[in-house]
Amino acid sequence: MLVTDLDDTLLRRDKTISGYTLAVLRRCREAGIKTVIATGRGHPEVVAPLELFDGVIANNGANITDGDFKSQRYIPYAEARPLLLACHKHGLRIALNFKGTHYTNFDCSQVWPHITDFELVDLASHALDSEKICFEGLTPRDAEFVEQHLADNMYLKVARDGLGMVMHKKATKSAAIAELAERWGITRDEIVAFGDDLNDIDMLSFVGIGVAVENALDEVKAVADCICGDCDDDGVARWVENLYLWRVE
Repeated sequence: MLVTDLDDTLLRRDKTISGYTLAVLRRCREAGIKTVIATGRGHPEVVAPLELFDGVIANNGANITDGDFKSQRYIPYAEARPLLLACHKHGLRIALNFKGTHYTNFDCSQVWPHITDFELVDLASHALDSEKICFEGLTPRDAEFVEQHLADNMYLKVARDGLGMVMHKKATKSAAIAELAERWGITRDEIVAFGDDLNDIDMLSFVGIGVAVENALDEVKAVADCICGDCDDDGVARWVENLYLWRVE
């Protein structure tokens, strides 16, 4: 089973995937290797051809898809409301992800131009659950504020670009990988995963072989079993072809 993050890992910095990488992914599937996306994105189909993947883990594990099988880990609105109101009053820019729509307290298209399916809402009366709660441009002090207002069933991850992401504690990449692996009869030792950012640490630590791309954060490299090439040099695909794929073809 091959699991990969998208941004700055499988994707190049310009958010594209090379023809070479796509060809390696096809060879993996032809060789019987299960291929899986594990991303913080809510809409990986915007940047990745989902037909080349057997499973999709989105929103850091809040959403799992394997053909007709789907699994979700939502944050109930009643439990999120105190956090949302406190952070709104604190002046933070908030976007809630739920079933393909972003519910926000700011015009998120000014920050994320690719997001057009958003709705401005009053967080005091908005009553939908969340797959992921995003905070744009968190400073370390902001992150500390968010941490202080989390309910017991939530956790915060802050990406290298300052995007804060709050998920249900059961919504992690490693837990989602474990769920898919159990469905497919695959052991942890038979899984290799690739990542670059802080939200990849738990999955790289969980799988049999955790690989950090050369451009990964130092904290991610510290937990990885090995390092592959830079994302702009097709590091994931070159590692797979040279050190993994030949064993099963």
